[in-house]
Formats: sequence, structure tokens, C-alpha cells
Amino acid sequence: MSDDPAVVCPAGSGAAAVLSAAIGFFTLGALALAADAFSSLARVLTFWNPTGPLSGVTDIAMVVWLVSWFALSRRWARSDPNLRRINLAAAVLFVAGLLLTFPPSMDLLQGK
Repeated sequence: MSDDPAVVCPAGSGAAAVLSAAIGFFTLGALALAADAFSSLARVLTFWNPTGPLSGVTDIAMVVWLVSWFALSRRWARSDPNLRRINLAAAVLFVAGLLLTFPPSMDLLQGK
């Protein structure tokens, strides 16, 4: 890294980290809702019996996060993507993921 102020560091790596975290969190919420709604999926996502389907939900969400982070950081490594759009997309995904993990929201979506 240069101390020269004229050298501009691309923000692609940071943008990839932010967006991939949001993608992973949204995946966590979507899988948690799906596992709660469908008992057959809950059985498939039970990787460890004491934890139940949460073990598969978190494992898959972490894999999605890591794969998306790898793919986005490779794609945006030397670029300056539109941070305003990426931050907005990440915020929407974070809020959606939070709502999907919030029990009253899950019950509402399931019609309980």
C-alpha cells in the first residue's frame, strides 16, 4: 500500500465483504423460516440431532456467505462498484434476514 494520496484504493473488496455478509444473513433467515415451515426440510437440515435443523441452517448460511464473499471479492477486486447501491442492497437484505428470524414475523408469514 502506498502512502501517496494520489493512489486510490478500490473499494471492491470492502463492498464484497458487506454484501456477502448480508447475503449470508438473509440466507440464514430464509432457511430458518423454511425449516420451521416444512418438517421434511427440517429433517434434511438436521446435521446434528441435539441442535436440530438449526445446525444445517447455520452451516449452509456460512457456506453461502463464504462462497459469495469469495466470488464477489474476485469480481470486484480491482474495481470501485457503486457503494450506495451495494449498501442499500445490503441494508435491505439485513432487515429482511432479521425479520425472517424474528418469531412474530415467522408466524405471520406461516399463517400461524
